[in-house]
Amino acid sequence: VSTQSTGEVQINGGEIADKITFARSLLEKPISVKDLISENEMIDIIGVTRGLGFKGVTYRWCTKKLPRKTHKGLRKVACIGAWHPSKVSWSVPRAGLFGYHHRTEVNKKVYRVCAKGDAKSASTHFDLTDKDITPMGG
Repeated sequence: VSTQSTGEVQINGGEIADKITFARSLLEKPISVKDLISENEMIDIIGVTRGLGFKGVTYRWCTKKLPRKTHKGLRKVACIGAWHPSKVSWSVPRAGLFGYHHRTEVNKKVYRVCAKGDAKSASTHFDLTDKDITPMGG
């Protein structure tokens, strides 16, 4: 079963009640990208990085490997804290899930907004070849 890609769009300006009525008027209706984004507009892009699964402390935090003859492995942290307080601090590097981090890229300029299937959507003033993908054949 294929699922459609979904996204979130922030509604700016006006009172909260006006925003809610505007959002309800658009509920379950198709929204075109041209309705949301215009050319030469600066936008912020929010997403997550690729998840890489469970990784050890040396890979995840770039800690120094222990000497070759270390007992029970060398890709570890030598000391994870003092005897008291008898808990591991949050700042001590540990093994765990790596990747899937929240990232925000700010001030990205929109150069062009085209419709799907437009034969000239990837053409420019300098390259007049009729193509719908950049680079052609990619």
